[in-house]
Amino acid sequence: MRLAYFDCFAGASGDMILGALLHAGLELETLRTELAKLDLSGYEIRARKCVRKGIAGTKFDVIIEGHADQPHAVHNRGHVHKPSEPHHAHRTLKDIRRLIDRSGLSDGVKKTAIRIFMRLAEAESKIHDRAVDDIHFHEVGAVDSIIDIVGAAIGFELLGIGRIAASRIHVGCGTVQCAHGTLPVPAPATAELLKGIPVFSSGIEGELTTPTGAAILTTLAESFGPMPPLRIGNIGYGAGFHDLPIANMLRVSIGETDVESESDAVRLIETNIDDMNPQFYEHLMDKLFEAGAKDVFLNQIIMKKSRPGVILSIIADPAGTEELIDLVFRETTTLGVRISDVKKRMILKQEVRTVRTPWGEARVKVRVLTDGSRTYEPEYEDCKALANTGNITIQKVYEELKTRARKEEES
Repeated sequence: MRLAYFDCFAGASGDMILGALLHAGLELETLRTELAKLDLSGYEIRARKCVRKGIAGTKFDVIIEGHADQPHAVHNRGHVHKPSEPHHAHRTLKDIRRLIDRSGLSDGVKKTAIRIFMRLAEAESKIHDRAVDDIHFHEVGAVDSIIDIVGAAIGFELLGIGRIAASRIHVGCGTVQCAHGTLPVPAPATAELLKGIPVFSSGIEGELTTPTGAAILTTLAESFGPMPPLRIGNIGYGAGFHDLPIANMLRVSIGETDVESESDAVRLIETNIDDMNPQFYEHLMDKLFEAGAKDVFLNQIIMKKSRPGVILSIIADPAGTEELIDLVFRETTTLGVRISDVKKRMILKQEVRTVRTPWGEARVKVRVLTDGSRTYEPEYEDCKALANTGNITIQKVYEELKTRARKEEES
């Protein structure tokens, strides 16, 4: 499986992430074509070569209509915008979800982008002490940051990246000017997003990590620390806007991981419930997966006084458990949860392929076993859609996909 490792020695922002992906092989025109599937106008994206402290990289910019002299990097890395600036439209999470859901983007890109915005909304809600649905995105909800977040999701999919990891994150120090006034670095939203993540400051003045950058990495990265075992194939550098005492770059290393080295540490969250409408569990599970849970499952049990109950189990990244626990408390009748650390979880190498059939295309998961053999598992939702379209049995679609995926592998 392809893994992208982000080395955040000079922090991270949305534009730096996209710059790094472009420098590592993402095609700008392809990115532009995919972004055009959003019903969003009044912007232009550009990429240019630049050098920071002798290191060559790519600077990615979103040019907002009427603000060609102020590329979005100024907004994301310097926060010079004021409340009166007209191009920063106020959007709710519902507005942004509707924009993404109604686009022609792939389901994977939609899901990833919405997960990132959900995490941002939850961070903002804690800072402002308001409900998630009442949060109005200002800087984060502006056109430039929508492009950064959706663009990053597109980039990961186009480059075939299945896993993401990152180093500890450089946050900078001092203060930053934003729509709410003068704030400490890291800004409150960034600090909330980085809870539980290893961070540092070398004393460099300025906001090195932005809310957008923090949201993308903390939503998608499975670990933060040294680079995991990796056969590096591509390296990219995404440039920040300002000149710093160090190279203002975000480095991404992309390569293949070995089957035997596929492992991570996860956290198990569990609770026993015996007084909740069982119809609510499907809704709860969807919300937990949307918030970043790696797996969610239920077990039937018998509780005190012989009452039937359910064990709700959630497997999650250690850095993202707080949001999931909050969801459990909000969406269930439980009074408490159990939390335990799973030091090591072995993971088989897996990739998702698109396979063509007489009835249309569908995704197939290809697993690589430890002996090198492969298994093929068609996606259920895709099989169901093709069965309905072709007016055939789902079993026939399933078997056809497995056969074609295997033949494609052997040819």
